[in-house]
Amino acid sequence: MNSGKTIFAQLMDFVTPYEFRKCVDRYDGNHKVISFSCWDQYLCMAFAQLTYRESLRDIQVCLRAAQSKLYHLGIRGKVSRNTLAHANQKRDWRIYADFAHVLIAKARKLYANDTFGIELDQAVYALDSTTINLCLALFPWAEFRKHKGAVKLHTLLDLRGNIPTIAIITTGAVHDVNILDDLIVEPGSIYILDRGYLDYGRLFKIHQNLGFFVTRAKINFSGKRLYSRPVDKSTGVQCDQIVTLKGYYAKRDYPEKLRRIRYFDSKSNKRLVFLTNNFSLPAETIAELYRNRWQVELFFKWIKQHLRIKAFYGTTENAVKTQIWIAISVYVLVAIVKKTLNLDHSLYTILQVLSVTLFEKTPILQALSNASYTNQVKPFSNQLNLFD
Repeated sequence: MNSGKTIFAQLMDFVTPYEFRKCVDRYDGNHKVISFSCWDQYLCMAFAQLTYRESLRDIQVCLRAAQSKLYHLGIRGKVSRNTLAHANQKRDWRIYADFAHVLIAKARKLYANDTFGIELDQAVYALDSTTINLCLALFPWAEFRKHKGAVKLHTLLDLRGNIPTIAIITTGAVHDVNILDDLIVEPGSIYILDRGYLDYGRLFKIHQNLGFFVTRAKINFSGKRLYSRPVDKSTGVQCDQIVTLKGYYAKRDYPEKLRRIRYFDSKSNKRLVFLTNNFSLPAETIAELYRNRWQVELFFKWIKQHLRIKAFYGTTENAVKTQIWIAISVYVLVAIVKKTLNLDHSLYTILQVLSVTLFEKTPILQALSNASYTNQVKPFSNQLNLFD
């Protein structure tokens, strides 16, 4: 008989309860709560994410089927569909947003020395958004189109480890470029943006805060070439120019020089034009940096496929944001486990193993690795040997 912890409890050992309590106290989350605490809510919602539960009733049925194990999972309150629905509706979503940022800070330290294919000393981020479609009749606050609702998840992804450092949830009607107003620029860091974020005034603020950006120029780009740098066209770089913007408003919003790089991508047979305020990196590196922007698209695809963020357990804005933030924290938690245990498996493989072993009482490293595990304490058996 294995008297150890369940895998779910071992997984939650990577979470710092003290930091979670600080987040709860910051927003008075347990005010007038008798039995079902914020921690119980987080564990139930994390269980739902890890096992991809379809509804609140699905969560209730699965957890009540293992009623005798709930205490060992860390769940002290009674799991009820109505109680969980009320908690998602009333408990401040910022509790789980702040706690996710605690896990993000821990994960970034673990992945700080990782590489993403380009050897650079400074941090590199990719900014993009994904749209999650909603029914406007059920989510009337999620304004998007006249007969369609949606929320947007705007994410700033650290390419070292693919860790989301900033996540902002807005209604679908908010344009992507507005998120640049909320961006806190780290001096020396590189921000990779697509053409949807091309606003010269906002890009100039990144430049003034000593940050670097790499983006694509629009088709109607108009600039005055000051001089050209020598290029090796065999690398795909067609030209490397120093330019200033033409046009009264464009030049007013961005009065400094820009670097314009035209690149031919032989794989996609496309000609791309990049704009950046970084004048020191080679043109090939700039093109390769923009290629890595695709990592944020893969991140969105991954969490939509393997976590529960396309269908929601509640219809209020608080319930939707709570579920998305807990999903992000689960993603980061799995990344922390992968790095801490030094696993070679992908996040997808780890998540799949966890989804079917949460109630098992085996060491988590044994469940997540191919290495054999031998229990040193052999159980006593008094059964006779038939073929002695």
